[in-house]
Amino acid sequence: MSEAQNQTFKAEIKQLLDILIHSLYKEKEIFLRELVSNASDALTRLQFEMLTNDKVVNPEAELGIYLEAKKPEEGEEGDSWLIIKDTGIGMTAEELARNLGTIAQSGAREFLGKLREHGDNQPDINDVIGQFGVGFYSVFMAANEVKVISRSYNPEAEAAMWISDGGDTFRIEAAEKVDRGTEIHIKLRADSAEFADVWQLKQIVKKHSDFVAFPVYVDGEQANQQESLWRKRPADVEDEAYTSFYQMMTMDFEPPVSTIHFSSDAPLNLRSLLFIPAKREKMMFHKRQEPGPMLYCKNVLIQEYTPDLLPKWLHFVDGVVDSEDVPLNVSRESVQNTRIMRQLGKTIKRRVIREVKKLLEDEEKQEAFWGEFGRYFKEGLAMAFEDRDDIMPLLRFKSSKSDGKLISLETYIGRMQEGQDKIYYVTGDNLASAENSPHLDPLKERDIEVLYLVDAYDMYMSPSLRDYEEKQFQNVADADLGLPENEAEDAAEDAEDTATDESFDGLVARFKDVLGERVIDVVPSKVLSGSPYRLVAGEGEAQAGVSRLQRFVDQDFEIPKRTLELNRKHAMVNNIINLMGQEGQEELVNLSIEQLFDSALLQEGLHPNPAEIVPRMQRMIELATQA
Repeated sequence: MSEAQNQTFKAEIKQLLDILIHSLYKEKEIFLRELVSNASDALTRLQFEMLTNDKVVNPEAELGIYLEAKKPEEGEEGDSWLIIKDTGIGMTAEELARNLGTIAQSGAREFLGKLREHGDNQPDINDVIGQFGVGFYSVFMAANEVKVISRSYNPEAEAAMWISDGGDTFRIEAAEKVDRGTEIHIKLRADSAEFADVWQLKQIVKKHSDFVAFPVYVDGEQANQQESLWRKRPADVEDEAYTSFYQMMTMDFEPPVSTIHFSSDAPLNLRSLLFIPAKREKMMFHKRQEPGPMLYCKNVLIQEYTPDLLPKWLHFVDGVVDSEDVPLNVSRESVQNTRIMRQLGKTIKRRVIREVKKLLEDEEKQEAFWGEFGRYFKEGLAMAFEDRDDIMPLLRFKSSKSDGKLISLETYIGRMQEGQDKIYYVTGDNLASAENSPHLDPLKERDIEVLYLVDAYDMYMSPSLRDYEEKQFQNVADADLGLPENEAEDAAEDAEDTATDESFDGLVARFKDVLGERVIDVVPSKVLSGSPYRLVAGEGEAQAGVSRLQRFVDQDFEIPKRTLELNRKHAMVNNIINLMGQEGQEELVNLSIEQLFDSALLQEGLHPNPAEIVPRMQRMIELATQA
């Protein structure tokens, strides 16, 4: 090349550069990631070229990327510079004009034209610009001037230089360069001088380009790890290496409870290394505070957090996903929602679920894992109906027959009674309240197992418990339980009651008079045996679990009306009947009815203020202990 070639950018270029710099990139440091990525691509292209061609410039030169910072001495004035070199395939003058002048050609006009076509109804700019490879121009976020000096791998090619300040023109001229590859000389703006700091450069390389396949040197020292753990064969990685990588990535002092390392080439190219942490809560110094694995493409970080790869109920999973099939927008900061990304998500979710099942089948790990992460699955069942088939087999419960251990729905169904066609469960504020629930009476008599829903998140989940393997879920607090026949219970119903019909009817009337509109009705129970009373919801009314949830989230919660069932054979009920026949016991009878009702509300987790019971109890004791 004998003389400089000045070229004028198209009229649209200034507008396009403004969009690239100010609309697509969230952080200035992204430009360095883009340039390192471009350098890595140039090195990869040279590797392929050298497979069949040994006639290249400097064939023995190391394939690497070099960052050099220059800044004025303390107290001196002057510009700060950042130089990025690679020993890749290089470019000729014509290639510089073609590759770095892309946005000066029809591409810019087409891009802006698409924006104008949509008028006020603008598409997402990332979706539109994704077809243009212009990540290089992000350098103007930090640069006053950029010089690109390059020499092609072809020994007969001459070196050339591309110069631009991001304004209306750029220039291409001859250059002096004896070695192969490309150098980018960046004169930094005053507000971007930090990119001439060696420590800062090392941190950016570590964050965004730590696993680029070629060494990245900063001031002569390699700054990247280079060999990515997830691209190794699992058989070649020691457990200590997994733990070390996880702790470096997260600053979590505890090792992960599980590691998921796998790769595939079909239908997608995928390398993945995922971790299930030991604890749900992230500690103060945990580096990764947001959900979603890191997304890489060809060892270059594309997104630090990619929450859409896994559903929210698996957001406790962390790690790395690397796929060469990922479609990217120009900034690499927002992954397009394409069929490939959806397939990638399905593949990862499938492998995570497989690992979760292993954890839940391990008796030593199951309790701790479910205690930490069970709420995620419960929230998922409540919020992600489309995933219920994946979540239901993973659910774990304690039950009336599990001896304090967790069981799956499959285990429950496997030991159902003959003739039983429902999965029974009881809700409670804690395990003790569930175990002593009056609703269990008819189930105990039939030796039917009942699941305990006693976690706060069970309130969210219970309305979504509908069926599993063609078995319907049944809350034992409902009035109609649809229980199998029980000969012992039928015989007990035929036995003579302690209370006469007349005296019991009088008690019912007294209950209705005292409780008034707080209950729907007061009726004799057909199912109670060991308990004196229970509250049941009528058909179409909110279940106790739903009402309990409303109590927690609604400050204006009102106690829902229920039907009060009384066990006419129970001693407590008959004692109240006897009190009704004694002179001067009217106050104690009324207080007993109030106390019985409040106790029922407490057992259901529906009482808004249990402290209100204390004064009444004191008055009852006072009356009962009078001489």
